[in-house]
Amino acid sequence: MEQTLGSTPALRSIAQLAGPRPWPLAGNLGQIRPERIHQHVERWSQQYGPIFRMQFGSTPIVVLAGHELVNAALRDRPDGFRRPSITAQVSNEMGGRPGVFLAEGSVWRDQRRMVMAALAPHAIKAYFPALVKVGLRLQKRWQQAAQQHLVIDLCEDLKRYSVDIIAGLAFGSDVNTIDGGEDVIQRHMDIVLPEVARRSVALFPYWRYVKLPRDRKLDRSVQHLSSAVDALIATARQRLQDEPQRRERPANLLEAMICAADEGGSGVDDAAVAGNVTTMLLAGEDTTSNTLAWMLYLLQQHPVALERARAEVLKMAPDPAAFTIEQMDSLDYLDACAQEAMRLKPVAPFIPLEALRDSVIGDVHIPKGNLIWCVMRHDSVSEQHVAQAAEFDPQRWLQQGSDAMNKHLAMPFGSGLRTCPGRYLALLEIKLASAMLLGSFDITMLGTENGAEPEERMAFTMSPIGLRMTLTERRA
Repeated sequence: MEQTLGSTPALRSIAQLAGPRPWPLAGNLGQIRPERIHQHVERWSQQYGPIFRMQFGSTPIVVLAGHELVNAALRDRPDGFRRPSITAQVSNEMGGRPGVFLAEGSVWRDQRRMVMAALAPHAIKAYFPALVKVGLRLQKRWQQAAQQHLVIDLCEDLKRYSVDIIAGLAFGSDVNTIDGGEDVIQRHMDIVLPEVARRSVALFPYWRYVKLPRDRKLDRSVQHLSSAVDALIATARQRLQDEPQRRERPANLLEAMICAADEGGSGVDDAAVAGNVTTMLLAGEDTTSNTLAWMLYLLQQHPVALERARAEVLKMAPDPAAFTIEQMDSLDYLDACAQEAMRLKPVAPFIPLEALRDSVIGDVHIPKGNLIWCVMRHDSVSEQHVAQAAEFDPQRWLQQGSDAMNKHLAMPFGSGLRTCPGRYLALLEIKLASAMLLGSFDITMLGTENGAEPEERMAFTMSPIGLRMTLTERRA
């Protein structure tokens, strides 16, 4: 059955679309640096318009840049589009175990119900005291850095903060990477995830025939990762056996998933449990920590917005040790800062999809199995849609009526049924850490070593390169 997304009677084929001229054999891959792939495609969208074609090897890809086209495609999941099967194939041959991120169809629906319940606002609110504990741990680390006049590796510290939060929520472990502890799982995830991204766009799967040093390192990390996850599951199962009452009210996501897996007809097994443990770490580390780093950098570059955010924090939530969930929910301007940072610096600047059926997007026929590439930073930074689009202006998210920001221009958490289930947790983490920082410290420096704007590097997410920070403690 053909699905129409958009409406124009005269249809074009993919071959009729404009786009960058492909090279023989390589297609457009030879014109792209993998760590800058998002910027290359964004520049092409400026040249060729809201819908065009590109080619990776011999594979044609339809690029959607207009927000209405992107939104229509995203909202047609999971029935009309899925994540590219090549990504799942690469993950599977590496020995990965899929979670809700890569699951499709009925498997996705079974896992989605479980994950949504664990990440619902009421469940996160019950966990909030543990979030505050991690925030205070980060505050102490930064107080020591301020007293010793040390330069802080901002992205690394924020990654530790996010890992500690998600480790506690996902499987009840206080790994305390902030104070120098090591999270074995996350160390190996930092190797595995970029390799999934790299192999998904590789011209030739050489690793199936010959192993380079990086491939052997990857194999070791996958093995260690699997062993560590299996150990977590075994520990949680033993805990549930020793304390059967925990099955009535599981204390963390891992326990909830195991209980679901043990129920007949749940559609969840131990492989799904293992896959969702690693998925939670992905969702809880790079996406949130990179968004927070970009937001703090942009605030430092815009002193008026910084001082307004600080004033709100000092009025609504002045004491990190006494933070409440109600205080965090009241930080409207800080929330607007996060939304504006995600508009300008989305950590997922593109979303690739694969058609599950013949479809029509705009005026283009998309055959079943064809790939599409959703550019998430196009209309959201266009003067045609956003006044002074290049400026960091959080106030635009607080406007009402006809001046209100069109929230479909920027979709940092996706759209439709497959919207990111961790949205509330991510925004809560961002507000808690930034409120602690703004209420406790003055930022004396936040930028790169040479003072230039941080480069955007694409791996599994888009991260800022080389952000450093120095602080002084604020006096009451």
